[in-house]
Amino acid sequence: MFKDKWGKMEKVTQDFITYMKDVKKKSANTCSSYANDLGKFHHYLQVRGIGNFSQVTTRQIQDYVDDLYDKGFKPTTLCRNIASIKAFYHYLARNHMVEDNVADPIDRLLQQPVGDSPKEIRDKAMLEILYATGIRVSELITLKVDDVNLKVSQIKCKNGNKTRSIPFGQKARRSVLKYLQSVRQEMVQDEEEATLFVNCSGTAMSRQGFWKLIKEYAGRAGIDKEITPQTLRHSFAAHLLNNGADPKSVQEMMGYAAVSSTQVYLDMGENNMRTEYSKAHPRH
Repeated sequence: MFKDKWGKMEKVTQDFITYMKDVKKKSANTCSSYANDLGKFHHYLQVRGIGNFSQVTTRQIQDYVDDLYDKGFKPTTLCRNIASIKAFYHYLARNHMVEDNVADPIDRLLQQPVGDSPKEIRDKAMLEILYATGIRVSELITLKVDDVNLKVSQIKCKNGNKTRSIPFGQKARRSVLKYLQSVRQEMVQDEEEATLFVNCSGTAMSRQGFWKLIKEYAGRAGIDKEITPQTLRHSFAAHLLNNGADPKSVQEMMGYAAVSSTQVYLDMGENNMRTEYSKAHPRH
């Protein structure tokens, strides 16, 4: 009986690969990557006695990614595997083979701050800009008002002695604009405060404060896995790569500092990054 179920799972996967090739017009290399990534995922499920994709939970997917990490897979490989699973579950959900896309809780998280209180307007802006740019939480909470250019939808991000410019989409722009125009001024106590996102006391938010914020909205969304700021950062990269962005531009936007990572994209300019972002980010 289990073999019959497993055979059906393999058939569904093959149908997905065919769809990506014939309908989405993905390259042979991309389809091969999907097949390899999903093959490893299937084996992981099979060992644990899971015979139907609808049985898979968000926690099990996170455990699988953690397992790959423990085995020493590189960050780029982890991102590609996450992207493959998310694309696959998007296909399953769209074709009503699963009730919920358990591989992509990020969208549910981003939808949670809906109120008109200063806190929820600020929280919405913070979550949207974090996912839209892939910056680190330490970079997010130290952004200055002057680091945001709403005219060109771009932030200037500083990390140590290095500065990089990152584009963001219209959803993030609208959220940040609403925050700046309607609530930030009433939240700050000191008119000289330069920090973009302030806490309820009018000063810069702490890392712990932002972690609590994410935990609160994850609970509201009914997400049964741990969501961290790093989750949004990895999802940013995975979603861009899954939608065809140039890996070199993604590396540049994320600010990877290792020589092995930066050397290959030293010739990638800002205009190319914006093109790749506009082409690939799902919330552009």
